[in-house]
Amino acid sequence: MGVDIGKFRHVAGFLSRTLLTRHEHFEGCPTFVFEQSREGFRSFVERLGEYVPLEQTIVLLEHTGHYHRLLEQYLLDLDITVYRVHVQKRVEGMLKTDKRDALSLANALYTQLELGAQVQDKMQLVRRIEPPTSAAAQLQGVMRHRYELGHMSTQYRNKLTAICDQLFPELVQVFRDPNLPTALAFRSAFPTPHAIGVASLGDLRAARQRTFPSDAQLLELQRLADTTIGVTDLDRQRGLVLEQGLLIKELQLVQQHLEDLRTAIVDIVQNCREGQILLSIPPIGPVQAATIIATIGNIANFAKACELKSYFGWAPRKKQTGVTMDRTNLSTRGVRPMKQMLFLMAARATTLDCEWARIYRRLLPRLCTYDEKTKEYRGKKKVLGRIAGQMASMIYALLKTDQETLSQVPPGETPPPPMLYDREAHRKHQEGSYCSLKPNTLPRKILQLPGKL
Repeated sequence: MGVDIGKFRHVAGFLSRTLLTRHEHFEGCPTFVFEQSREGFRSFVERLGEYVPLEQTIVLLEHTGHYHRLLEQYLLDLDITVYRVHVQKRVEGMLKTDKRDALSLANALYTQLELGAQVQDKMQLVRRIEPPTSAAAQLQGVMRHRYELGHMSTQYRNKLTAICDQLFPELVQVFRDPNLPTALAFRSAFPTPHAIGVASLGDLRAARQRTFPSDAQLLELQRLADTTIGVTDLDRQRGLVLEQGLLIKELQLVQQHLEDLRTAIVDIVQNCREGQILLSIPPIGPVQAATIIATIGNIANFAKACELKSYFGWAPRKKQTGVTMDRTNLSTRGVRPMKQMLFLMAARATTLDCEWARIYRRLLPRLCTYDEKTKEYRGKKKVLGRIAGQMASMIYALLKTDQETLSQVPPGETPPPPMLYDREAHRKHQEGSYCSLKPNTLPRKILQLPGKL
């Protein structure tokens, strides 16, 4: 069954071997229109029961923003199997109706699951959906909001820097960063160079935090204010002062919200099994762990580590034809915040005392070119990409092992503690004593053959 998602109503298309035999073509199969409401969902499920028992029903939804989430949650609560597919693009020149779209989704689901057909484009592959874990359900909206607030904070800081460059460009000679709390306090109390120049030393001391700026720096600030090259047009100056005051208040509010979100994120991550596992890996902190948990949702949705890395956006894209073209780079797909976070985690890991840093130092001479002029290696991003890929595979292995452990715990019993990252085991894996986390897997040793004589 395929469901074409809309804002106020949905269209469901029914398809089965019996219906195809009766109608001969999938476009002739029946459809059903229902509203985005409790009554509409109930009538949809009742219509499903008229065709087949609910436990034998499979529903395919398009990933269209957030409109599909309510129906998806309702179906999962009823233990109905739900699959999801990326938004499909209609071939130009063909009819475009909600009924046809719903039946096309049902036909794609029937073709892949019942007939076992393979698709060339991974964007057309249907994937089964498991509901997100408790921690992921809490963090998904929180991390998205934090991501947006981070961009807003950067925009406000850039605007305040631009205003400072026009009103009082010499301010940075005393305050290296004009957007730090101390500098913002001065800019709020004395918005113009003239206000700083005519203020008494006692008033300037009252605006500072602790002992910065010192009395000598305050006097230097007044001297700079008297000789500034900033805007002198009073009308333009009034507009900049008004904008600066509002931006400072908005920036402080955003920063307070970011701090509140961080407190909530730390509390959620530290009290869930996924968070405890991720925090045990050296470069991962609470924010990084929350980003991973929110992005994954449920590790059961990924059958292999390569699927998780591809979802993170850490999948190679190769272009090769003949001998004239042979390029490999990262795909532009994937979840952008997670892709950025994975790169930052890999870069941070190389500066710590951990196994990732040891791998980084070992791979630099092999994968990079040494520049005699700068005394540095060139092409370090290739090594960072290798480490980020291994890190994603380790995250998958630990989370998947914990998910399989929880699935074997009888209801009502206390699950065992999660398996955390072990640096000693990681070191042994790199030295050749690899031991797979999969059950019934024989240990393998990596042998180093002697070099050529």
